[in-house]
Amino acid sequence: MKIMDFLSKKAILTDLKSAKKEDVIKELVEGLINAGEIEKRYRNKLIEALMAREALGSTAIGQGIAIPHAKADCVEKLVAAFGLSKKGIDFDSLDGEPVYIFFLLVAPQDSAGPHLKALARISRLLKDKYCRDNLRACTDDKCVIKIVSQEYEKKI
Repeated sequence: MKIMDFLSKKAILTDLKSAKKEDVIKELVEGLINAGEIEKRYRNKLIEALMAREALGSTAIGQGIAIPHAKADCVEKLVAAFGLSKKGIDFDSLDGEPVYIFFLLVAPQDSAGPHLKALARISRLLKDKYCRDNLRACTDDKCVIKIVSQEYEKKI
């Protein structure tokens, strides 16, 4: 499974406007809705699921990265949105640093395996400082797609 298999090309936001955790999640969910990946009527349900997961512990893993994720019965396949904040957002990160790079991941309720595999793929990709720096420098979706695709090729 490649990240580009579940990352929605139309849900790549390289200039997040939000300044708070819940607002970032809302903005990324909105990106998935606008991309046609999620029906608008499930917006609030999905945001609630993502915020419930955040309540268990922050999905900000340090080094400027957060991977908010949840399982929900309103999605039929694993799907992700990408977001980039130029200013950085307080996301209760493990290292106390602001978050700049977001991968929001939503999986069907019964997909533990693919969900965990996707989280591992994203984590592995973002372990690389060079990759993180390049993603942070992106100004459009084409740049993000190129880096994510190239980095995956290097890791295999």
